[in-house]
Amino acid sequence: MSNCALPRRSLLRATGAATGLALPAVGTVAQDYPNRPVRIVIGYPPGGSNDVTARILQPRVAELLGQPLVIENRPGANATLAAEHVARSTPDGYTLYLASSSPLVIAPHTSAHVNYDTARDFATITTVAATPSVLAIGPATRARNLQEFLAQARREQVNIASSGSGGLAHLAIEILRREVSQNIAHVPYRGGGPAATDTMAGNVHGVIVDLAAVFGLIRDGKLRGIGVMSEQRSALLPDAPTFTEAGVPSVVAVNWIAVLAPRGTPQPVLARLHGALTQAATAPEIRERFAAVGLEPMTHPSPDAAHAFIRSELERWGSVARASGARAEN
Repeated sequence: MSNCALPRRSLLRATGAATGLALPAVGTVAQDYPNRPVRIVIGYPPGGSNDVTARILQPRVAELLGQPLVIENRPGANATLAAEHVARSTPDGYTLYLASSSPLVIAPHTSAHVNYDTARDFATITTVAATPSVLAIGPATRARNLQEFLAQARREQVNIASSGSGGLAHLAIEILRREVSQNIAHVPYRGGGPAATDTMAGNVHGVIVDLAAVFGLIRDGKLRGIGVMSEQRSALLPDAPTFTEAGVPSVVAVNWIAVLAPRGTPQPVLARLHGALTQAATAPEIRERFAAVGLEPMTHPSPDAAHAFIRSELERWGSVARASGARAEN
């Protein structure tokens, strides 16, 4: 976890209180909220799973809030720059951060350039969607199913691609190395697209990546999804067993997507946002649109429950990162 100093916004807020500056009453802010557009910041360019999730939710959430939901893409440093920007924004509910697990609970343990503390600097509102990591193989790989692939890894070296070092897929591969065989070699790529392409070409035995990223390739028969890294089988890939079914229950790697606000955002504002986001994410039409891109709804019953979940994920992936020594490419 980062041990950086308190964000500048916290210092400014403290200074304002000390000098008697007039700050809006929490009750007034909450009662009027929202009375202008709400901005949701994403740390990746348009087109990725984070951006797609936000755009699917956008019209329904805007309708429920009664104000426009404006999506702002601020890519850079694997979404950590966007996280830092939101962490230092005014905690009034008008600047939110939509992010997947990597910048929130993995980068703090694998990157040397994270200038925020996820548990301290954010108020989690809820998760909204999830997609499990999947082990997919190409037509040239001898194994036909998950059990055969794991047996092959115990006999000889197998190469598994990921979208890069220090991310969710890399840590999932490290768990496999620990639990199954040291014959498993991690092959990092600069993105899930190149990793999937090389798997289809037979240059690596398999790829571990978000199901949403390769759902179309699996559906079209260009890759075979042989195992999902969730606690239960995915409704989108019902024939692929979980790793628990294959005898490796510790291999659970689900890439969830959450919405957070700066720490200090009033609780009534968080509650209003939580209601709109959870209602939108679980609406039948949103479920259908999620399924089309390999996502499933995932929500929490309250902001406190969502924040507790984030803390547990920070601890879990921190343990894996420390044990494996995995580091991000900087």
